[in-house]
Amino acid sequence: MLAGINVVQHVLAPAWWWFAPAAAGALLVWARLTGLGWAQLGLGRDRWRSGAYWGLGASLVVAAAYLIGVLLPGSRSAFLDTRYHLPVSGALLSALVIIPIGTVLLEEIAFRSVLWAALARHTRGWRVLATTSVAFGLWHILPSLHLAAANPGVSAVLGGGGRPLVVVATVAFTALGGAVAGELRRRSGSVLASAGMHWATNSLGVLFGLVAWRLAG
Repeated sequence: MLAGINVVQHVLAPAWWWFAPAAAGALLVWARLTGLGWAQLGLGRDRWRSGAYWGLGASLVVAAAYLIGVLLPGSRSAFLDTRYHLPVSGALLSALVIIPIGTVLLEEIAFRSVLWAALARHTRGWRVLATTSVAFGLWHILPSLHLAAANPGVSAVLGGGGRPLVVVATVAFTALGGAVAGELRRRSGSVLASAGMHWATNSLGVLFGLVAWRLAG
């Protein structure tokens, strides 16, 4: 199911505003029909507060790291992604609407909610964390194919390694991010925690990228 969703999303490129919510909803319906409860899915009400606390803490850590990265000339180029070289209104729309709905919602429901809960019925916690993290890394193969062209900082770091090296590096980096997000989900018992970190990583990257482009200009 996840492989099919990934191919449709990046090859057929349907509109984000309906496809991501529809795919996330379909995964939740499947999970509920197979007997998974809201608590197992990381969506139980009793864990909302814990998830919000952990998510906020992770977001603050990401924000601090991004601030340092943008202020240091040596790391600023990593934020110069041409996909997000946007006016202020476009950056805010991307950070506050498109990314939360088109990316964070679908990926958190897919990996830290449904896949996590489905695996947790059959195997130990560390295996659930490892499997969902690797799957999350592989999920980013298709979008990584154009990353080097869009981000000069990535091209500079990888040098002449070409597209295969970009793909491998992206999969490894996002798998590591998936492991951090999964640990937040495990500790808090809520997908809100991993969603908070996920939103901060992506959306604050756009907003700090806005600053980086201004400084570079």
